[in-house]
Amino acid sequence: MNYVLIGNSTAATYAIEGIRSVDKEGSITVISEESCPAYGKPLISYYLYGKVDTAHLDYRTPAFYERMGVTLMLGEKATKIDAKKRTVLLASGKKVPYDKLLVATGSRPFLPPMEGLDRVEEKFTFMTMEDARALEQALSPQKKVLIVGAGLIGLKCLEGILDRVGGVTVVDTAPRILPSILDEEGALIVQRFLEERGVTFLLGDAAASLEARCAHLKSGKSVEFDILVVAAGVRPNVELVKEAGGDVNRGIAVNDRQETSIENVYAAGDNCESYDLAAKETRILAILPNAAQQGLVAGCCMAGGNAHFAGGIPVNAIGFFGLHVATAGVYVGESYVERSGNSYKKLFYSDNVLKGYILVDKIERAGIYTSLIRDMVPLDSIDFERVKHDPVLMAFPRETRIEKLSGGRR
Repeated sequence: MNYVLIGNSTAATYAIEGIRSVDKEGSITVISEESCPAYGKPLISYYLYGKVDTAHLDYRTPAFYERMGVTLMLGEKATKIDAKKRTVLLASGKKVPYDKLLVATGSRPFLPPMEGLDRVEEKFTFMTMEDARALEQALSPQKKVLIVGAGLIGLKCLEGILDRVGGVTVVDTAPRILPSILDEEGALIVQRFLEERGVTFLLGDAAASLEARCAHLKSGKSVEFDILVVAAGVRPNVELVKEAGGDVNRGIAVNDRQETSIENVYAAGDNCESYDLAAKETRILAILPNAAQQGLVAGCCMAGGNAHFAGGIPVNAIGFFGLHVATAGVYVGESYVERSGNSYKKLFYSDNVLKGYILVDKIERAGIYTSLIRDMVPLDSIDFERVKHDPVLMAFPRETRIEKLSGGRR
């Protein structure tokens, strides 16, 4: 069997392990636009911050690919899937045949329309190690940085560079920072924490036009800068499957075996859709744990095994200069709130189950809340009043405690 994987991040890495859990002999080829082996993309801000070096960015040990019998084709861009001939065409002109194909192409930065962007010399995105290294070369203590986007990518970039430049301004069209994961109160706590470190936020505004070193905002304000970072969101890379005739919505449509509508073609990771157990709808769940599980399922099924990805929930864990934030699920129903200084806890529940949570500087034992959401544990079967303020296993029935402590084994 000849397995080909397009992409070389989380989903592809776990797919390799999934394949080898079933098939020890088949050939595995990985095609990647990037010129380096798989690495932890969430760590690139810590690389700039100086908390990790390149040796500790690798997703697996250097011997991983050799041990797994993988042929790496790095620095190669896949441009077309020929589903009838079962080949992948590369930009270099090479054709790579496959029996089973995984499309794990992730997502790319979204560049909003900004007049004059081409006039900015030092402009960057922030999604890959190549992006981080290019940005690093431009940093200096005298330079001012403008980040367009106050979401997860923009603020992680901020953390990585703040202590290496003369100042950072963040502009976003949303009325609050981290709008996809925080409510107004939680966002304000994180915003004030970052402002105390010297960050300037211009929210509910946007860059209407750009000069070489100045952004003119829709509000009429102007922001001078030396370096521009565009972190205004991402778009899933679905084109290869779409152009090959596969079903695509916002992301690639797959079943619970990660199969696309094209025979022998699978997809996993941030480019495909899956079932959100909390929201009870199918959508893109662009978080690392889901990409890992999807890749593992895809690899196992590509090799003839039997595995299923029943769905996941949106879970985020992120930190800024020691202030930790964790969120999960959806924010609907009744709520329970605790506030104290920079600490903030908000639990959402309805229909006798926990639906979601927001935790700021209060993330201890967040996994218990996550488990309640994922497993849809009836709240009347536990001591929920205790769990609200003290998430401990002792609040669960004895049988549940035994199951959790045994990892689900009886």
